[in-house]
Amino acid sequence: QVQLVESGGGLVQAGGSLRLSCAASGRTFSRYAMGWFRQAPGKEREFLVGIRRSGGSTYYADSVKGRFTISRDNAKNTVYLQMNSLKPEDTAVYYCAASTVVTTTPTLYEYWGQGTQVTVSS
Repeated sequence: QVQLVESGGGLVQAGGSLRLSCAASGRTFSRYAMGWFRQAPGKEREFLVGIRRSGGSTYYADSVKGRFTISRDNAKNTVYLQMNSLKPEDTAVYYCAASTVVTTTPTLYEYWGQGTQVTVSS
């Protein structure tokens, strides 16, 4: 089992920044690729970015490329999502998830955090 806990969400004005953290406990964190997703009311869960186990490769959705940056610290069992130039349409609940492979498909992620709300005001 892997337990994931997100933190760092909140209310920010358009153009601002937030950094989300996802702390993992349980089985060896470095065995898992990690992804960040978000889900806005009435919408499907959306893949944002993924990172390989070693952190050597990252994959971004077009909607966040150039604004969001994923990183991981395997020594701290934590993955981060730095979000810059935030827009009102970025408002959603943000989730981290763990998988054996990097994939954009939510159903292929084995473990999920409880989510953290991000609200961007205009």
